[in-house]
Amino acid sequence: MNTATPFPHALLAQMATLVDCGRAEGFVCLSARREHGARSVDIPRPQLTILLQGRKQVRTATRSLQFVPGDLLLVAQPCRIDMVNVPDPASGTYLSAVIPLCEEVLVAARALWNEPLPADTGDIAQLPAAEFEQPLLQWRASLEQGRYIEARLALAALVVALCRRGHSALLLPPPPSLAARVRALVAAQPQRDWRSRDIEDLLGLSGATLRRHLAAEHTSLRRLVADARLAHAMELLYTTRWPLKTVAAKVGYRSASSFSRRFQQRYGLDPADIGNA
Repeated sequence: MNTATPFPHALLAQMATLVDCGRAEGFVCLSARREHGARSVDIPRPQLTILLQGRKQVRTATRSLQFVPGDLLLVAQPCRIDMVNVPDPASGTYLSAVIPLCEEVLVAARALWNEPLPADTGDIAQLPAAEFEQPLLQWRASLEQGRYIEARLALAALVVALCRRGHSALLLPPPPSLAARVRALVAAQPQRDWRSRDIEDLLGLSGATLRRHLAAEHTSLRRLVADARLAHAMELLYTTRWPLKTVAAKVGYRSASSFSRRFQQRYGLDPADIGNA
């Protein structure tokens, strides 16, 4: 980031005003007050993260990136990352804006694109947020006004701009995944006492068929339910100031100690270390 140019800081200030936006449909500001890291975090869909305060380190199987305020982290396709979030020493806060790229946005971008796709540049990328000022500010203004169609169109324009930079994986429809469908069902109701028959009924599959297809995708129903609950818990730990026992209950755990143990086993991170309370 070019710190001699005032624009990136102005953009960050504009993005930070969304922290308390009640109309922020799907948009999330993640904050924390302690340095912490987590391993094997699943990012199930394309998304953008703009770092507003602090520093962020991200590593995949093939790449390692360091982010500072004004950087944009693009996840162009589902992947698994290790990450470390470090609060800003002056404010004592880590803050980032996470913008999921929903399927409606990606479908609109695919409809707009009528050229051969460029060679893809990989699953994640580090870019200056300042280079995408116009669509980001259009998205922000539309979101604050509750104009969700315009907000999605602004993000579709941003996806097109990213594809011109070589991130063409954004325009490729994901292969059908039963695991992703199961994860989405659980994520929508993480408190529910999910049983195999519930998933079978919702997906119209027999138990044997469900188990066979999940095994072919190298996973199981129990693992998917646990992963979806813990992923939702991580989001709550960042975006609320609820105590651990409340977060545990919100994602279907009756015991805060059991929740903390499972969370630490999954991510290598004590949930109390996120420090957003």
